[in-house]
Amino acid sequence: MRELIADPADLRPETPWSATKWAYVSEESLVDHDARPRLCVAALLPFRDRKPDWDGFIRCIEWMRAGAAHFGIEIVFVLNADTGYIFNLDEPTYGEVLRRFRDAFPEQRFIAGVTARGIEHDTSFRADRYHPLLDLAQVYDNCEVMLMTSRHLAALGPEQRRDAYCEIAERLQRPALVHALEPAFVHWATHFEPWLLRELISHPKFIGGKVSTLTEPHFLYWASLCHDLKPDFTPHSGDDFGLSTAVRLGLPLLVGAGASAAPLLCAAITMWQTGARGGNLDTRVYKLFEAIQSFEDVIFRFDRRGSAAAYKHSTAHALHLLGLLASPETHPECPDVRDQDEPARIREAMERPLRVAQALGIPGFKIPSA
Repeated sequence: MRELIADPADLRPETPWSATKWAYVSEESLVDHDARPRLCVAALLPFRDRKPDWDGFIRCIEWMRAGAAHFGIEIVFVLNADTGYIFNLDEPTYGEVLRRFRDAFPEQRFIAGVTARGIEHDTSFRADRYHPLLDLAQVYDNCEVMLMTSRHLAALGPEQRRDAYCEIAERLQRPALVHALEPAFVHWATHFEPWLLRELISHPKFIGGKVSTLTEPHFLYWASLCHDLKPDFTPHSGDDFGLSTAVRLGLPLLVGAGASAAPLLCAAITMWQTGARGGNLDTRVYKLFEAIQSFEDVIFRFDRRGSAAAYKHSTAHALHLLGLLASPETHPECPDVRDQDEPARIREAMERPLRVAQALGIPGFKIPSA
């Protein structure tokens, strides 16, 4: 049997994760009770009567901030990412999201999603297509940017993709995260090869990265490689089907699941950390992990096309049931919508986390009429 690659220097652009030792590291070997990771919530941009519901947007942010403050968790809001309909937003609305957020929360740290604009007639990658959104985001302090994928970027081979990220980075004035996205969210997306991740880790302007995954445990691969390299680069989990993994590993979450379950996730992070504070671990945290995951498994379930992109509609229904939104509408140009029975499905999925929240005394997670 072929020996697995164990030295990052031996990686080549074509090396698959399956040929490396980092694809076989157990989650248990990376467990950390001491770390104090941040929770980065991909905020939903809600809609009402086909227009952004700005009151609902601010109300949801306040709800998530209250949960983080109660549990003493650092929270960062991810604006204009996939949960914020970045692929549907025009530039004026993109800018208005940032302005309204900053007006309401002058000191709150946020991460702005940025992607390519105006590529409809392009036949190859152009780094300058990222400039318009970068320029809108980078005027703000306490801001990071997340370089989201785009069709022509994702089509490049590993070496060309490395060079493309470096070219985009020439425009960076704020700390940046790179972003790997799997096809379950956008059909043309692709994961980072281990060589590409190693290359981006070494770039001085990239402070971390997010891997959005629902099928392969790529976040675990990232975590194990970074554990060995110990870089100034932090992997952020975008695995909405494996929410407890990042908590157990002491690494940040950057997830759309936070938009519907922020108080629960803040409670879980705090409960997990008690094992390092001279006290006994509250083992009810495992039941909380299960309750959160059972809920988000419904939110992020695949549709008939094998896509989870309609999770935004499910999230809006959950926030509507929690009394935070006046309407569960999606962006009017977003084709990813659930069926008419979605309110009942989400209400049923919420039953378990509602009971666990009540048993653990977690504030902020309750249906008003319940």
